Amino acid sequence: MIGVFIGFLQSLSWLLLNHLNWPITSIALVSIAISIVITGGLHMDGLMDTADGIGAGPSKRIKAMKDSRVGAIGVQSLVIILILQIAAIIKLGFYAPFAFPLAAFWGRLSQIFAIENYEYIFNKEYKSMHHEHWKGISKEITPSVIVVFTGITLFLSLTNLNTSNTFILIYCIFSGLISSVSIPSLINKYLGGHSGDSFGASLVITETTNLLLLSIILVPN
Repeated sequence: MIGVFIGFLQSLSWLLLNHLNWPITSIALVSIAISIVITGGLHMDGLMDTADGIGAGPSKRIKAMKDSRVGAIGVQSLVIILILQIAAIIKLGFYAPFAFPLAAFWGRLSQIFAIENYEYIFNKEYKSMHHEHWKGISKEITPSVIVVFTGITLFLSLTNLNTSNTFILIYCIFSGLISSVSIPSLINKYLGGHSGDSFGASLVITETTNLLLLSIILVPN
């Protein structure tokens, strides 16, 4: 629900700034900044630590992820992700307010999928904080599913889309499921499990993938 809320805040800011005739590049930067500020950059930090761990190789992976310093691979991963997100939001244009909560939803779902299915790699005799408070995937996602699909229904009812575009949007909605499952699975393959950092990395990469996918398929008029 928090992810969906952040997505809606991004949508509202996009609509407001667009109404005030801000350039699309500036709107894209503000939209990304909103997400980073609200989360405290937690997921971006997880992305960098995970990238450093994967880049360090199997023997030094855990040590690299626990290191408070950020390595070159971590910095590069952050820069690449930010560039891709900016490019996707600019390309989305009219569809950006639709894409924000949807990408946020699938990003959080990737975390939930990882918590449900993969082992915690640090201190394996203990559960992570996420696992300790785990209620099961069905209970975790139900509120978000209701909110997201209500919002999608309203979007479709308030916009003048032809049948072809409507089917494209429906396809985009469900295509996010593939990345939200495959990305945490791929990270698990490289790390041999998941951690708080890799949960954040799964979220960021899944969000970015979905923004890119939507920007490729959806073409503003």
